[in-house]
Amino acid sequence: MKIYYHLPGLFEFYDLYRVFLPLMQQHREWFYEWCEIGSIYGAPSDCLWGGGRVGFGDEEPEAVVALLREYGLSARLTFSNSLLREEHLSDGRCNRLCALFAEGPVPNGVIVHSDLLLHYLQQHYPAFYFVSSTTKVLTDFRDLVAELNREDFRYVVPDFRLNKEFALWDTLSDVQRQKVELLCNECCWFGCPDRRNCYENVSRKSLGEDCPDHRCVSPTAARGYRFSDAMRSPAFISIDDIQRVYAPAGFSHFKIEGRSLGSAIILEFLLYYMTLPEHQLQVREEVYLDSSLDLF
Repeated sequence: MKIYYHLPGLFEFYDLYRVFLPLMQQHREWFYEWCEIGSIYGAPSDCLWGGGRVGFGDEEPEAVVALLREYGLSARLTFSNSLLREEHLSDGRCNRLCALFAEGPVPNGVIVHSDLLLHYLQQHYPAFYFVSSTTKVLTDFRDLVAELNREDFRYVVPDFRLNKEFALWDTLSDVQRQKVELLCNECCWFGCPDRRNCYENVSRKSLGEDCPDHRCVSPTAARGYRFSDAMRSPAFISIDDIQRVYAPAGFSHFKIEGRSLGSAIILEFLLYYMTLPEHQLQVREEVYLDSSLDLF
């Protein structure tokens, strides 16, 4: 059974993927044979429809499209702003991005929160497939099942706190399981009571509203993202979990977070989840020694 990873940084980490993708193609034996890249997701900086994380990607969209087409990969625009109004739908920049990404030999997708935006995109850009965003914070399993049953979405990303609710996952049909996209490496505090407000704050900033920064209440907020912290979370999905638990149960889609991080830590995710241990140093060397990359 193939496992599909959905990777962060479509615009943010273009330079890293420009090196990593040919490396994976030329040395496929360095990587687990059972895994593939399902998509790369992200949004440019200052994107009105953006959400989830504040985007900082500044790569030219035409270059991004060309790179993913060269390797036959699906791109996903992260348009998960939860506060969009009718007047925002005419935004020229976002519509130009949609026009550019909507067509191609490999179907591209859009990650959405707002049903208003979803219906607009379905009408104007019907070639896209759609992903229900984790910013909806679907922590009630009944709400998740209702979302999985919507024909609008090809995939649904649950809140990470449902990751280990195996008794509930066992109740899903095979069709529903194939629509679940589990978030593997979330570093957010498992007990966070304020996740929805955090995402809403990002949506307000994307709309250009003058609002204070969201203050994270996590006891380890000052540390920032650390993969080692994420690995200690009760919701962390390890590579062993994927192979021994989730894949045998019929789950094959996994999302790696990290749009707001740096290239160096994204590379560590690619090494951990996709690269055979005996070849991780070789991949790291090939990427680190590329003089065109600024990894930090």
